[in-house]
Amino acid sequence: MKILLFGKNGQVGWELQRSLAPLGELVALGADSQDLCGDFTNLQGIAQTVRAAAPDIIVNAAAHTAVDKAESEPELARTINALAPGALAQEAKRSGAWLIHYSTDYVFDGSGDRPWLETDPTGPLSVYGKTKLEGEEAIRATGCQHLIFRTSWVYAARGGNFAKTMLRLAQERDCLSVINDQIGAPTGADLLADVTAHAIRAALQRPDVSGLYHLVAGGETSWHGYASFIIDFARQFGIEIKVAQDAIQSVPTSAFPTAAKRPLNSRLNACKLQNTFDLDLPHWQTGVARMLTEFLEKQL
Repeated sequence: MKILLFGKNGQVGWELQRSLAPLGELVALGADSQDLCGDFTNLQGIAQTVRAAAPDIIVNAAAHTAVDKAESEPELARTINALAPGALAQEAKRSGAWLIHYSTDYVFDGSGDRPWLETDPTGPLSVYGKTKLEGEEAIRATGCQHLIFRTSWVYAARGGNFAKTMLRLAQERDCLSVINDQIGAPTGADLLADVTAHAIRAALQRPDVSGLYHLVAGGETSWHGYASFIIDFARQFGIEIKVAQDAIQSVPTSAFPTAAKRPLNSRLNACKLQNTFDLDLPHWQTGVARMLTEFLEKQL
């Protein structure tokens, strides 16, 4: 089996290189790859790449994820998040390959407090959300065999993330203000990658599983709850923390105005994925604790 991976240098793409390698021959590309085009602004180039590589599986981990920046460059965001996945889907349909793609909770308007189902009406609030939704629709429109995984609050040990930012600030400041009215589930790139590999093996045996799934860690929290967990974990780990636990203040989203509007309710119901692929998704604290341990051990 041959797998073609786009976006190898991102958080999810990096973990996918690990999880997909045992499944077969893996060709992993970034935007700057030389021999084959991995640049999602070059639609003809990526289509030619698929034809040249002739993969059985196409995995798209590339995306324009700078949510606020997308507001000022909507055409670029649309090219990368919608037109390029559509081009991959057309090639997948032509060749009979499977397409694996990642989407986001930002396709919803963030209303209510119930976890979103795959069948719920969408209503993106931002350019990022709108272009990611358009990408989903473009894939479905081709009729190719596909798995679309919507996820939220993705983090990884590699690169920058919310946890590392909070730890740095907690070591520098006496007081922190963190948003408490956005609710979701921090989801590790490693979990996304491992579930993807599992789902691909199932899909090759059961073509009827083609479709849309929500893929997030178990449980839910606010950014404030997430930050509190991170800082308390680091303190117990032996890291010197300046901010007191009761000096992590809860503030509403309105306290931090941004170019793009964020959904307040980012809860995603992952029952369909768990039932279809016979999985039990771990609680968000499990993955975050593992990531923090890996990161903090380097500081001691």
